[in-house]
Amino acid sequence: MIRTTDDETVRTVTIDRPERRNALTPAALEALETAVTEVDAHVIELRGAGSAFCAGADLDVVADLAADAAAGTTDPAAAFARLGQRVARAIETSDAVVVAGIDGAVRGGGLELALACDVRVATPAASFAEPGVTFGLFGAWGGTHRLTATVGRSHARDIALSGRVLDAEQALEMGLVSRIVDTPRSVVEEIADCDRETLIRLKSLMGTAGIADRTTQEDREAHAFAALVDAHANTLRS
Repeated sequence: MIRTTDDETVRTVTIDRPERRNALTPAALEALETAVTEVDAHVIELRGAGSAFCAGADLDVVADLAADAAAGTTDPAAAFARLGQRVARAIETSDAVVVAGIDGAVRGGGLELALACDVRVATPAASFAEPGVTFGLFGAWGGTHRLTATVGRSHARDIALSGRVLDAEQALEMGLVSRIVDTPRSVVEEIADCDRETLIRLKSLMGTAGIADRTTQEDREAHAFAALVDAHANTLRS
């Protein structure tokens, strides 16, 4: 499900499950973590196969978490939230600069992982949403902090609380992405042409603010996600 290809300066990481819009299972999240941490290249391109970037958590996994909650334990739901948070942190703290090349739909947890990337660029076909609120959940992979930090409190609340879909132009206007391009790879190669040591130092300096606050927020996210899985267990299993 997670496919990697390498050249001298760039690792391409592809979420390769197009038949499920690149929805992520725990195994896929763990493979993604490995792909962004065990890397020699100084730029990573994160992309999705087919017509979507990433639909977020696999709904079959969510249904299993709901079954566990109905049986009396929300521990697996909290653990799944923490796994997604860990992968987002791995993207954020990777030695490589991570560029999300968003072509097609990005939803829920997929958007949260994109928010952890250093640079997000979109094609004209990209669309963005946090739809969990429409069926009783929310993304719990660090997005409540990163979305606000990226687009500001007003836009973040609008996106999260409405579940509405943004097109590429709206995402650019809000600052959710930095460019609209026909081929995200062109941005990847532009960054890869820069000095490796400078990229590493700049990423480190620009990425350390607010970590303590984010850790506290992620703990709250995991507990809230587990509570919602419990509250909506019957609906989520159907």
